[in-house]
Amino acid sequence: MKFPERFSNLPEYAFPRLRALLDVHAPGGDVLHMTIGEPKHDFPPWVMDVIAENAHLFQSYPPNEGSPELRGAICDWISRRYGVIIDPDSQVMALNGTREGLYNAAMALCPEEKNGAKPVVLTPNPFYQVYMVAALSVGAEPRFVSATAETGHLPDFAGLPSEVLDRTAIAYICSPANPQGAVASREYWQRLIQLAERHDFRIFADECYSEIYRAAPPTGILTVAQEMGADLERIVLFNSLSKRSNLAGLRSGFVAGGPESIRRIRQLRAYSGAPLPGPLQAAAARIWADEVHVEENRALYQEKYAIADEVLGDLQGYAPPEAGFFLWLPVEDGERAALKLWQETGVRVLPGAYLAQGAPGQNPGETYIRVAMVAPKTELRRGLERLRDCLYG
Repeated sequence: MKFPERFSNLPEYAFPRLRALLDVHAPGGDVLHMTIGEPKHDFPPWVMDVIAENAHLFQSYPPNEGSPELRGAICDWISRRYGVIIDPDSQVMALNGTREGLYNAAMALCPEEKNGAKPVVLTPNPFYQVYMVAALSVGAEPRFVSATAETGHLPDFAGLPSEVLDRTAIAYICSPANPQGAVASREYWQRLIQLAERHDFRIFADECYSEIYRAAPPTGILTVAQEMGADLERIVLFNSLSKRSNLAGLRSGFVAGGPESIRRIRQLRAYSGAPLPGPLQAAAARIWADEVHVEENRALYQEKYAIADEVLGDLQGYAPPEAGFFLWLPVEDGERAALKLWQETGVRVLPGAYLAQGAPGQNPGETYIRVAMVAPKTELRRGLERLRDCLYG
């Protein structure tokens, strides 16, 4: 019996790799989890009331594209947040979490060839692993573009050879960036959109950390595209309630873009997708309409930024994140640092190499660790102090 070769070289997923690295060793103290980006702040208490009020919807198949109320709430939020008017009937679709959408949009929109050759899908490096798997699934060539301190922790797509850009069908970009916390400026978006127009490719903009930031709201790609008069068929935007509203388990996200792009994504999803249950759609509509809990959540993260700056600010190479809730800390070797930290303190962090591609010496994440600032403030401070004293003392 044969199995597909296209996935045969996939590395082990980051968290099984981490368990294999750490769990054969005893922790050196009470365990503090600072690995996975799973928000721990409270979500609005009324969410459960909305779900209960709409429990009767569990008896019905939910609308695949999202209820009119949910799509309307998402479009209203896009209008408030980005100043862009999106048609709820043709330019947006609800998702069962953005990972599903980031994958299926490539399935729906990536052509079989580009300029007579195998298409290329660009992804930042480090990256969210679904970008790579989506590229492989559609028979494209994933091209990993390093996002390092030298490039402002965002990929320099324009630095690629013209031959690669002419074969590019899709460019994934995450802003605010996971794991580095860098934010694409208005000028960055402008250059990327111009590059996409010149070489005729789509931009898949993953903005799921957009509502967690230090000061000014990150500029969104839709705002810049509108200012430039760009064709929205070239832009596909993804966002969710997981980080914004501390509802990772609700699995509620959306994709927005040009009408033809959304039509194709909807058509494919009608055959293969798993729509969000009706009561959860009803809750999501209410959540997108509320900003009070988002402001409260952001204020908590801003306090955590201050804790990180206080504990780690004097360390050479420390770069305060502009947004998101990860620290991307330089070390000599990420795996060795994570293991040392675990064995000596019980603090659990993720080696940066597990989030990137490249041979030893060429992996842009191998000299970093990723630290998630999702724990309560007292626990976060304790974990960062242990980390500082163990790895930098």
